[in-house]
Amino acid sequence: MTGFAASRENLPVPFDRARAERTFAALAEHGVEIAGDARGLLEAAFGNSPYLSRLALRDRTLIAEAISDPAVCVEQACRTALASADAADENAAMAALRRAKRQAALAIALADIAGLWNVDHVTRALSEFADASVKGALRFLLREAAARAELPERDGAALEAQTGLVVLAMGKYGAFELNYSSDIDLIVFYDPRRFHFRKRDDPRGAAVDIVKGIVKLLSETTSDGYVFRVDLRLRPDAGATQVAISTDAAEAYYEGMGQNWERAAMIKARACAGDPETGAGFLKAIEPFIWRRNLDFAAIEDIHSIKRQIHAYRGHSRIAVAGHNIKLGRGGIREIEFFAQTQQLIRGVRDPALRVAATIAALDALCARGHVDADTALEL
Repeated sequence: MTGFAASRENLPVPFDRARAERTFAALAEHGVEIAGDARGLLEAAFGNSPYLSRLALRDRTLIAEAISDPAVCVEQACRTALASADAADENAAMAALRRAKRQAALAIALADIAGLWNVDHVTRALSEFADASVKGALRFLLREAAARAELPERDGAALEAQTGLVVLAMGKYGAFELNYSSDIDLIVFYDPRRFHFRKRDDPRGAAVDIVKGIVKLLSETTSDGYVFRVDLRLRPDAGATQVAISTDAAEAYYEGMGQNWERAAMIKARACAGDPETGAGFLKAIEPFIWRRNLDFAAIEDIHSIKRQIHAYRGHSRIAVAGHNIKLGRGGIREIEFFAQTQQLIRGVRDPALRVAATIAALDALCARGHVDADTALEL
């Protein structure tokens, strides 16, 4: 508790002390007494976050684990998420994943509120837990598919490593920048030469079922809540394609029809689960799409059109305190990401040092190479 004690004077003031006291009273009724430095930390948490209050009341054993050593607690949550692969059935897998989410969410939030972890540590911990959750869900589904196909291999990790299917993390997730309320953006590809599962003799049908299974395991709301909302809309031609796409079809799409916003999105792409060989091969294959040798006038105009779309968004014309959209509004997070990514697309072809995923790392790289002055990089 020394870390929490050292940070107590910087704890946020509880917005709703009455709720915090009600939470303490409810915990005490079940034999959980909170005293000393831990009480100040939990008062700040419960008094500002109904969600954290509900987590503590839903699973009272998590409190002691979270305040004793949040790093160990998050590691245990990741192991629990991975172990969901070995659950007896779908309901058990979903329950294990949701308990792991409660454990990770409470520990990460308390370390954040106490000032033990900075924002980079917090977002990386959330992203790494998401990795464990996606892997656990995928391994469970591969084990089920192997059982239906009567394959001799039933170990989830071994099946994942050789499946020919890869899950790409995109956006903030791909750059290890997840926040507490983030969806996880995924694209799933399969190599038909390595992916051996079939549905009515169709590999795509089997791959689609696996992706739908991942979405259900992570996103469906049960009595235990949900793990993450999953967004699959960054895949090629999302309005017309299935949720799993062959690597051949994807490579052909990006080569012939890929758009500049997709080039920008792919800067943050990384393989978070699935077959590492397939993932590495696919990302290598689309490098020429992301880092184009030449930008013609049409490509530059397309980049400008993305900027105009951002400006057209409601609330972008002015900056205000009340009601300002800090993500999509003028000067917001998305606009800063857009600035960094367009500079990367233009300059990253000739300078691989600029090919970094995280936005702050990209700004730092642009500054280090003299493309952005230090004051501008710091302000952004």
